[in-house]
Amino acid sequence: MTEWTWRWTGYDPAAERLRESLCTLGNGYFATRGAVPESRASLVHCPGTYVAGCYNRLESTVAGRQVVNEDLVNLPNWLLFRFRLRRTGGAWGQWFSPDRHLLLDHRHTLDLRRGTLTRTFRHRDDEAGVLRVEQTRLVHMGDPHLAALRTVFTAEDWSGEIEIESCLDAEVINGNVHRYRALDRRHLNRVRTAAREPHTVWLKCRTSASDIGVALAARTVVAGATAAASELRPARRRAVHRLVVPVASGRPVAVEKTVALHTSRDTAISDPLAEAVDRVSAAADFPALLESHVAAWERLWRRADVQVPGQAGRVLRLHLFHVLQTLSPHTADLDVGVPARGLHGEAYRGHVFWDELFVLPYLNLRFPEVSRALLNYRHRRLPRACRAAAEAGRAGAMYPWQSGSDGREETPEWHLNPHSGRWLPDRSRLQHHVGSAVAYNVWQYCEATGDTEFLHTKGAETLLQIARFWADLAVLDPATDRYRVRGVVGPDEYHDGYPGAARPGLDDNAYTNVMAAWVLARALDLVRRLPVWRREELFDRLRLDGGELQKWDGVSRRLRVPFHRGVISQFEGYDDLVELDWEAYRARYGGIRRLDRILEAEGDTVNRYKASKQADVLMLGYLFSPGELRSLFRRLGYGLDDEIWHGTVDYYLRRTSHGSTLSGLVHGLVLARARRTEAWQYVREALEADIADIQGGTTGEGIHLGAMAGTLDLVQRGLTGLQAREDALWLDPVPLPALSEYGFSLRYRGHWGVGVRRRSGQLEIGVPDSEESPIRVVLADRAVTVAPGETRTLELPER
Repeated sequence: MTEWTWRWTGYDPAAERLRESLCTLGNGYFATRGAVPESRASLVHCPGTYVAGCYNRLESTVAGRQVVNEDLVNLPNWLLFRFRLRRTGGAWGQWFSPDRHLLLDHRHTLDLRRGTLTRTFRHRDDEAGVLRVEQTRLVHMGDPHLAALRTVFTAEDWSGEIEIESCLDAEVINGNVHRYRALDRRHLNRVRTAAREPHTVWLKCRTSASDIGVALAARTVVAGATAAASELRPARRRAVHRLVVPVASGRPVAVEKTVALHTSRDTAISDPLAEAVDRVSAAADFPALLESHVAAWERLWRRADVQVPGQAGRVLRLHLFHVLQTLSPHTADLDVGVPARGLHGEAYRGHVFWDELFVLPYLNLRFPEVSRALLNYRHRRLPRACRAAAEAGRAGAMYPWQSGSDGREETPEWHLNPHSGRWLPDRSRLQHHVGSAVAYNVWQYCEATGDTEFLHTKGAETLLQIARFWADLAVLDPATDRYRVRGVVGPDEYHDGYPGAARPGLDDNAYTNVMAAWVLARALDLVRRLPVWRREELFDRLRLDGGELQKWDGVSRRLRVPFHRGVISQFEGYDDLVELDWEAYRARYGGIRRLDRILEAEGDTVNRYKASKQADVLMLGYLFSPGELRSLFRRLGYGLDDEIWHGTVDYYLRRTSHGSTLSGLVHGLVLARARRTEAWQYVREALEADIADIQGGTTGEGIHLGAMAGTLDLVQRGLTGLQAREDALWLDPVPLPALSEYGFSLRYRGHWGVGVRRRSGQLEIGVPDSEESPIRVVLADRAVTVAPGETRTLELPER
């Protein structure tokens, strides 16, 4: 293996779903899991194909309850391609399957630089002989509607015939997540298939409720040879192209399958089927498609690559690869958000959470047009968020914890504990801090890009409505003269209520309240910045007045943040909870990442204990530099020195089970900033989260996109202290010996390819030659200006 390739050898059915997720290929418009082409859905394989934003809603009966869920739809399988050999006497053998036949030298190679997945193996047929097979697939990064599979057959010491079936298969369900099996999972209906001579079959269908039209066309040809037989066989839910191909000993025969995929959500088309058939008919052959595909990836790598030596660098590049396959420049033309599991599987039903909080920092400085599109997704759903707030009796915008097609709350009301088999109320919709994440992303995007047009229009509308919600939700407590926010759930997620309480939710979650204060302060800053005409227009449109702004200022300065024993309390009453015997539970269960499920299965509840699933209070140290955090607390009337913050970090480190892949990431960055030697332990866990599947089987249901993007941001922002604010790049590098050398380029304002490199106690900043203005760079002890065409090498102080 090299720094650009990942390789899997042998065939292990138990590990296939993990490999399929990690070998997913995509282009931001659609993605296909890395299943072997001859497989159909089973407990071992899931050959899923997902188009960004293609959702459908189904009603199911679960435990006597009617539940409605919206899912990212598994679309017809374009990949299906199987073969069998003609045996002595003329009879055909069995269709080849790795689950039935002996595989020799089986290997998958994922090439990140080229964006391809290559599979090689040798298949021994007891009668015919040994057949060597090489399959290379791509999901085209240049043309987002094309994919291709090239299969090369080479007979070893025998000659004969191979029968091939190249299929489009609509006999699919959403079957990637086993625990959803009690739900209705069939999303496609009105399937039609047909053929267009001489080489093309097509299939079209519609989603059952959202009524999205889906069309695929597949062209299958034998390259440089003539098939002995070729027959197009449309069937009820499958379109099949059957070929019989002669093979001679030692002479390779290539079969190329090229596929076009369109939906009725696409722009600039009149009919998905006509477009798919036309596009596949005009598509180049596989070598030309591969060449243009690789060229498109090369352009992406020039803009986005991160250079870190060793295994950490290999993993970071794999993470970046999957981020770019989910959120590519093609995403800029789509109405989609950030799916928490990428386009790689069906966990979380393909929903959008707060993961853009971990994704946008990297995109802002490389693909700002993609960041803007993702923020537009939120802005288009602002009216729905305002409606949700109104229905809850609140002003402003209340964004949903889980979002899908139209922005309504998609969080299930019940969830299954697989340890106990019980369905339990799901209160995670009380995580209203998702609105603060949206506001934070708007502000950070505009600071990084200087996009005042967005900030003064859609960004302002979004930010002000979120601020309005927080100001209305906060209630003044006369006893303390502090504003309080009650009945919420923080990022921890384990704690969704007080022990024995009838009312769900918690009071004064520190993260929620500090973020609300930050949102209100930024909203007031923005109002002051706006041109007078725009401020008047916006106030009239939103029906804002000076009295409301006055309340915002008061709330932003007097929101309550609870403390206990010299540390920040996760929420009011946290110190009253029982201490958990962590060692006893580790000894009893081994892995206790999902401590909530373990305790519930015992008839207990995690709400009783000082135990967190993931970072909650410490998220503040992930989002804000130490100086910013001190300033925020000072605005609220609280002191926050290093002793309090470091004590808070220590306190929650001992009480966190890391039941989320985001947890190691956040702890790693926070500890790196705190100059702590333990940081690498958590950084390494974040790097290994998906490749080692540390959550115990969850990666097979889709990669964790936020955690993957977050590791890139950890290098970009965590190790450098990089911030784009006040029309400058602010840097405050921290030492992390295991990642002491790194380099990356970024796009800042009008500058493309600003280089940042650290090595040997030096930080190098290079600005490419252009007609743009110089860049101001601010470090802890100095400020420098770097002109276009100039490279500055800065000595870093010892720490």
